[in-house]
Amino acid sequence: MPIDIDAISEPVALQPRTKPQPKQMDSSQPAPGVLVIGSINMDLVVRSDHMPQPGETVMGSEFATIPGGKGANQAVAAARIGGSCSMIGRVGDDVFGKRLIENLRLNHVETNHVRITQDCPSGVAVISVDGSGENAITVVSGANAQLSPDDVNALENAIAKAKTIVLQLEVPMPTVCRAAQLAKQHDVPIVLDPAPAPPEGLPNELMEVDIITPNQTEAQLITGEPVRNAADAKMVGAELVRMGATHAVIKMGGEGAMIVSLEGDMHHVPAFPVSVVDTTAAGDAFTAAMAVGYAQGLSMQKAVTMGCAAGALAASGFGAQTSIPNRSAVEQLLRSRS
Repeated sequence: MPIDIDAISEPVALQPRTKPQPKQMDSSQPAPGVLVIGSINMDLVVRSDHMPQPGETVMGSEFATIPGGKGANQAVAAARIGGSCSMIGRVGDDVFGKRLIENLRLNHVETNHVRITQDCPSGVAVISVDGSGENAITVVSGANAQLSPDDVNALENAIAKAKTIVLQLEVPMPTVCRAAQLAKQHDVPIVLDPAPAPPEGLPNELMEVDIITPNQTEAQLITGEPVRNAADAKMVGAELVRMGATHAVIKMGGEGAMIVSLEGDMHHVPAFPVSVVDTTAAGDAFTAAMAVGYAQGLSMQKAVTMGCAAGALAASGFGAQTSIPNRSAVEQLLRSRS
């Protein structure tokens, strides 16, 4: 059922706060670069009619090894949609590591800052996908756990040159915090996808970002308040802004996304209807496309609408990076709404 946003009461007005200014862009230069700092995994994907219950064995219909990891997914999506992306991360010295780096390069992600970790396996994610497209994921960090604050310090120049950085939480928290600190020092806008959200909440360094993009579950873990509908999303988004974010964008799956901004603006962006095949990486495609739009100077509403289109297209395909759309497909879906 469509959400009647106009019928929803507004939360208490937000307190004014100095708004960080994005870096100025030279329109004569190529599309702004997105720097992704995060995880690189090999996804081991199994499809079956339903998820197994504890002690239950089910017969699967399909198995595939597909490059993934929230960081790498977002880097590939940003490159496909925006054309300019580089990645900071780690892989292991195993066969998966070589394949993961090659896959990033094939997708035009710059990999000079992806390091091979000796005597360590690459990160893997075991993903079960049921007949409705919903998934359950178990992640083993491997080399991702070795990405350190020292790694980020050594690449401060790359952070300083980025137009936007994108962070997630599949690498150690101190590393993510240090990346955010350096970005702020160099006035580089930060997009944080707070996944997986820690039950104890986020440190202040990661709340004071330009854009935070939790889904409903993550938003509840961070604020302690449930997000059951659009009214809840407005209230929780306002709380995230009070906690430090300039913009809170709550991803609501089939209900689209809710934007709450420091200025007090609130806007619901409806989802694009698609036949869901697999929701793996749909949120990553959303975040990356939104970050690209933001870096290129789009309004928050337009950037989030682009994110909704990318996320919908990703949910209509199978696998993580195999389902991520290119710019042409996103623009075609956007035109269907105009």
